[in-house]
Amino acid sequence: MKRPEPSMALDPAAAVDEAIEGRRSVRAFLSTPVAREVIEDILRVASRSPSGTNIQPWRAYVLTGASKATLSRALLKVHDDPEAARMHRHEKPYYPDQWPEPYLARRRKLGWDLYGLLGITRDNRKGMLHQHGRNLSFFDAPVGMIFTISRQLELGSWIDYGGFLQSIAVAAQARGLGTCIQAAFAPLHQVIREQLALTNDEIIVCGLSLGYADLSKPANALRSEREPLNSFAEFRD
Repeated sequence: MKRPEPSMALDPAAAVDEAIEGRRSVRAFLSTPVAREVIEDILRVASRSPSGTNIQPWRAYVLTGASKATLSRALLKVHDDPEAARMHRHEKPYYPDQWPEPYLARRRKLGWDLYGLLGITRDNRKGMLHQHGRNLSFFDAPVGMIFTISRQLELGSWIDYGGFLQSIAVAAQARGLGTCIQAAFAPLHQVIREQLALTNDEIIVCGLSLGYADLSKPANALRSEREPLNSFAEFRD
């Protein structure tokens, strides 16, 4: 698939705004390959993300073809076995054990909006489990990435990592590609560690799917809502 030409009518600020505002989590991809040089360009651009004292805490494992398929099979084998899946937990707390408001309502709305598009009802636990497992096959994207961080690093480096992941998503969007940043990989760190021969120093941060969005799939009609500016920003003179 040819990369769309950038709009010549956009000034630089508008082009950046368009890439940020157009970004969304893609949950169904075409099989169209992504050229390695494009992936390298995206990661190279993202590496310019802010990093306190230039630590650059990110490490990316880029998977395609057989390596991606092998990892997904190993992950789904655990995911589809309820007893085995219960044995796996995040190495670092990722979400709170109990969600306060307004975060709980936002989380629930997103989930039910997605399930509604997919025709998954609230009593369809099997359907929910299947959809969650789709994360582990990278939603059939041609490119999957696994990101790690040294366990010796602290909060500041995790904050930097967020900027790095955002930059990947925006750089991909500007090239006509879709992404999904996925926490679903982190609890299965033991499987990933074995499959990718990671060092003991590496903690799984997340996974990421990269490719061309399949716009015919209902999941990609989901557009999450954002709160208005006056709900989170306070200006003081």
